[in-house]
Amino acid sequence: MTKATERGGILAVVALIFANVALAFGPWFVRMADTGPVSAGFWRLTLALPILFVIAVQQREPLTGYRSAIWWLLALSGIAFALDIASWNFGIERTKLANSTLFGNMGSVIMVLYGFVISRAWPHRAELAAVALAIVGAAMLMGSSYELDVRNLIGDLFCLLAGMLYVVYLLSIRRIRSDLGSWSVLVWSTVFGIGPMLAIALLLGEPVWPTDWTPVLLLALVCQLLGQGAMVYAVSHFSPVVLGIALLSQPAIAAIIGWQAFGETLSLTDTIGMVAIGAALVLVRLPEARCAARRAARLAASPPAS
Repeated sequence: MTKATERGGILAVVALIFANVALAFGPWFVRMADTGPVSAGFWRLTLALPILFVIAVQQREPLTGYRSAIWWLLALSGIAFALDIASWNFGIERTKLANSTLFGNMGSVIMVLYGFVISRAWPHRAELAAVALAIVGAAMLMGSSYELDVRNLIGDLFCLLAGMLYVVYLLSIRRIRSDLGSWSVLVWSTVFGIGPMLAIALLLGEPVWPTDWTPVLLLALVCQLLGQGAMVYAVSHFSPVVLGIALLSQPAIAAIIGWQAFGETLSLTDTIGMVAIGAALVLVRLPEARCAARRAARLAASPPAS
């Protein structure tokens, strides 16, 4: 990786900042919607699908002719993503915005634990510290939520469940990304997620059809298209450490939105728990960054090919 690529350039920096800001507005849009929270997730996928389809076609990514195994994984990814969004949106209504954002990011820590089991390798000290910090931070946030209102604890647990479901989504698409383009994966994951999302909303008895389309349109455009699109672009330009630090902006922005829009305040315990989980998200990426630095150093030290 070149030094210019590592820095990412101005455009990549702007994209990374914009992505975190855009995604942090998701909980607010869900609360603004006059549909149910799961129904808002249904519209997030449904309204984004036509644009995703157009982009995939313009990028000349094939949308048919896959092997049966790929179709099964696409279906699994779509259902897991639908359950993830449904659980997260359900939890958003029952906890603080900063809490929902933090627990939605717990999937990265869970992914590391999964990696330990698969590789059967003892974790690095930084990884152990990250797991410990995440557990302590989660306990502090949920404990404080319980002291304030039991409904916050329920929301925290649903957002944590969403983080675990997101791991299932990531692992399923990870298996097929080498065969399909990113936009075609997004198209079919969205298609397979729309039905389960609508079914869950109806089973919960939520109002589905909005009278005010602004919040769900913003949810689809700002979060699903612009936010995720900017993040996909930025990920390839920065080290894991930089990306982990950037994730800390989402809880901060969500906390500011919650304070301004809903009068939410963060106690000292909430703040410490938020910092602990944020630090875990950074620490969990340190070993990977060190390995990348060592590989780059070895490549720089090796003699050029004749």
